[in-house]
Amino acid sequence: MSLVVDCVMEILHIMAEQEEVGESTCTDTKQTTQNSSSLVAEVNTMVSVQMGTKSLLCCPSIPLKKAVLVTWTIMPRGQPSCIIAYVVDTMETNETNCSGRNITWVFTPDLGPGLQISAVALQHEGNYSCEIATPEGNFQKVHDLQVLVPPEVTYSPGKNRTAVCAAVAGKPAAQISWTPDGDCVTQDESHSNGTVTVRSTCHWEQNNVSVVSCFVCHLTGNQTLSIDLSRGGDQLLQPYISYIRPSIIILIIIGCICLLKTSGFRKCKLPKLEATPPVEELKATVP
Repeated sequence: MSLVVDCVMEILHIMAEQEEVGESTCTDTKQTTQNSSSLVAEVNTMVSVQMGTKSLLCCPSIPLKKAVLVTWTIMPRGQPSCIIAYVVDTMETNETNCSGRNITWVFTPDLGPGLQISAVALQHEGNYSCEIATPEGNFQKVHDLQVLVPPEVTYSPGKNRTAVCAAVAGKPAAQISWTPDGDCVTQDESHSNGTVTVRSTCHWEQNNVSVVSCFVCHLTGNQTLSIDLSRGGDQLLQPYISYIRPSIIILIIIGCICLLKTSGFRKCKLPKLEATPPVEELKATVP
């Protein structure tokens, strides 16, 4: 149970340090200004977004009418960087190596242009930096985009009072705990795309433990599954045996009926004996 509490507390702590998952508006109350050609670089802000959802990344809160040049520098992990520059006076946009990124500009009233990702994928992970050049100075905001992948949770009973619970291909790695506690072994398997599969196998010695619960803790949501240990191992064969026995009995009955019918058919085919003439008819034929 302590692992469950630790997991929940960790999620709350991470969410408190990050921006809201899946932002839909650009609001920035931390922006400050400085004089003449200084660069105000905020501390990198981590943004966690669930895969497949929409994300809006925002520039510093500088009105677009005060800007001279807006530059987005996108640096996905393991991919070439992409640069998008927007000249405010001429309303010209120049892109360098940005095709096929599934990223669009979003202009909000009185705020600088943001970037919207309509369907976040693993390849979108990386740093997104927006720099706005104004006559008063330059302003920058950097986002560290983290993509969350919900794991596929599976469970199954095993032999000899064991059970297996797995969180397949999640990002970050999920945490698995059991109720009641058992003798457990947990293994992690990392995949090339950054996801992790966590598999926990537990054994219970006590015969009075019949139903156990697997708790999977993840940033995208928690799941609890119940497993009936009595269904594990060789006991899974019992339902099949109950179906096999009536089938054998039915086959025996059908075989007996067929045998009786066959015997009766043979009796009908036996040759008939001709009747012997009466004694009086035999005497009449004698000369």
